[in-house]
Amino acid sequence: MNSLPPARRGFGAWLWRRPQRWFLLGVPIGGLLAFIVGIALTGVSFGSLHHTSTEAFCTSCHEMTAPFQEYKHSEHYSNTLGIQATCAECHIPPTFVAGLLRHVESGATDAWGHLTLELNTPAKYEAHRLALAKGVWKELKADDSAECRSCHTLAAMAFAKQSAVAANEHKSMTKDGTTCIDCHKGIAHMLPQGS
Repeated sequence: MNSLPPARRGFGAWLWRRPQRWFLLGVPIGGLLAFIVGIALTGVSFGSLHHTSTEAFCTSCHEMTAPFQEYKHSEHYSNTLGIQATCAECHIPPTFVAGLLRHVESGATDAWGHLTLELNTPAKYEAHRLALAKGVWKELKADDSAECRSCHTLAAMAFAKQSAVAANEHKSMTKDGTTCIDCHKGIAHMLPQGS
């Protein structure tokens, strides 16, 4: 009737008769391992995100040499207050999900341009500069210049210290739907030819 030898029949019968004693031990161990792996993956993800947001990483491709030199001569790099806006702070939205998506998208676009030799020399980069700038301006316009507004807020502006034109424009931003990038193109980089 049963083809297993008696010794094995006893073990199999015992195993199926009381599975909870051995199998339930795997639940806390498996949960603990999943928790540890989850923490490790989260740490690696945040570490990678942090590393790829640094100036050293952003400028590691030679295509970024000219834009980085322009940035180094701007108010966003060096100013009397000693406040510095990094590449990521100006090019990546401040909210996590939007920032992560933009980070991945722009990184993939830059890497693709480099690998396909479309942007692999300064001359080729300059040839595509207007299209690249228009893409960044479109992104900034679409998210109401959230990157700019993470540091610059209308509520904190000292309009009395601004020129009359600038103060008037800043005060009217909430009414007419303009955003920072509408007036401040070329704030950290030279304006491309034809813009």
